Amino acid sequence: MEVFTLLGNGLLVAIQPANLLFAGIGVLLGTLVGILPGISPSLTVALLLPITFKLDPTGSIIIFAGIYFGGMYGSSTTAILLNTPGEAASIATAIEGHKMAKAGRGGPALATAAIGSFIAGLVATLGITVLAPWLVDFAVQFGPWDYFALMVLAFVTVSATFGDSVLRGITSLALGLVFGLVGIDKLTGQSRLAFGVPSLLDGISITTLAVGLFAMGETLYIASRFTGVQEKIEAVRGSLWMTKEDWQRSWKPWLRGIGLGFPIGALPAGGAEVPTLLSYTLERKLAVKPEEFGKGAIEGVAGPEAANNAAATGTLVPLLALGLPTSATAAMMLAGFQQYGLVPGPLLFVTNADLVWGLIASFLIGNLMLLVLNLPLVGLWVRLLKVPQPWLYAGILVFAVMGTLAANPSTVELVMLVTFGIVGYLMRCWDYPVAPMIVGLILGPMAENQFRRALQISLGDGLVFFKHAGSATLLALAFLALIAPFIFKGLKRFKGEDA
Repeated sequence: MEVFTLLGNGLLVAIQPANLLFAGIGVLLGTLVGILPGISPSLTVALLLPITFKLDPTGSIIIFAGIYFGGMYGSSTTAILLNTPGEAASIATAIEGHKMAKAGRGGPALATAAIGSFIAGLVATLGITVLAPWLVDFAVQFGPWDYFALMVLAFVTVSATFGDSVLRGITSLALGLVFGLVGIDKLTGQSRLAFGVPSLLDGISITTLAVGLFAMGETLYIASRFTGVQEKIEAVRGSLWMTKEDWQRSWKPWLRGIGLGFPIGALPAGGAEVPTLLSYTLERKLAVKPEEFGKGAIEGVAGPEAANNAAATGTLVPLLALGLPTSATAAMMLAGFQQYGLVPGPLLFVTNADLVWGLIASFLIGNLMLLVLNLPLVGLWVRLLKVPQPWLYAGILVFAVMGTLAANPSTVELVMLVTFGIVGYLMRCWDYPVAPMIVGLILGPMAENQFRRALQISLGDGLVFFKHAGSATLLALAFLALIAPFIFKGLKRFKGEDA
């Protein structure tokens, strides 16, 4: 019951007028970016990092969380009306949702997506309330060898999760780890990889790297592939509300979607894409009217959308309790914590309890705000899809440069921003994931610190990481996570040759 007392205290923080305003701004921006094609929540958080660095930490993190959830809601609108998923996790929604819109049932599709997301967010927030403190109690017992092994597991799973190639993910991570070495070594006081540039002695700014890779790189990539052809938008015809049959066919998929989404999202190697596709497959097998699948079955929208939002909320469990990001937006939220000198993990629940529980409580308020925003304002969101893309991306580039210079006004910072923007563009062209690089820059120095502490305590014994059961288990899991994709790929090739 203590956790619910803490959640109640968090609600008192979340309902403060300033924090309510921040939550409203976050969910509104999140819905906007979810709806506008090509703009992701991670890109928006990256843009806001330099702008919010002078704000109250609690308010800023609440804005970032609102953007995360709002983006998940908004991407379902484009998936249903435009057949263009704003996020990879909305691919399953587009399969049936767009068919429903073409059949004149766009309203019920949007309604089941919004209500399912709201219920999933509510249940998953209660899941965080129960699960995160248990993980914290477990993690408090970790030694430096355990923390290092946990970060190695995070590096491997992040590299394997993002993108189609493990090797490309590890390459991106390695670049981030190298960037994390730049600056003054905290143990010896010597400069590393600064090349005589005074601005680099403080290290590479997470904000500059994030804005360059996500905002500038993504914008350049989308602009380079702009065709000038306007996408066909399906109009919302008829009532937005669901019939009695729609409710009967939606509530079970909502619950099954939550059951799939939250546990998978809460895993250190989680994410929202896998549970949404699993939910779609499950609903197809359990459908009362299987003949409707492929033609606009409401279960194919209800289940994946609930799984999507539950998984998105679940990814915040390893982020808050262990400091491990398992999605691109979670990595950007980790950067948001870092810019205030806060380190997500077990100690955060002790040193900044008001911030953590206020943030968790804001999920409840944000989900309610999103439900109120999404259904009545569908007409407005549809009009936003008609904003000319050149205006949109030109505006993003301007905000990226202005925001970065406001946070770090120097020529070196501007050169690094443009350089990282070009690197981000090239990485997108060659299908290299950018999120592992951000994770490498953030967690790399922390992993190095724990590695050194472990060696100091063990008097230089390198086997210390294998002598403790916890760290040995985590390193074994990291090794399995590293080789698993290659084994599965080999099995698929073998089966293909055999056939």
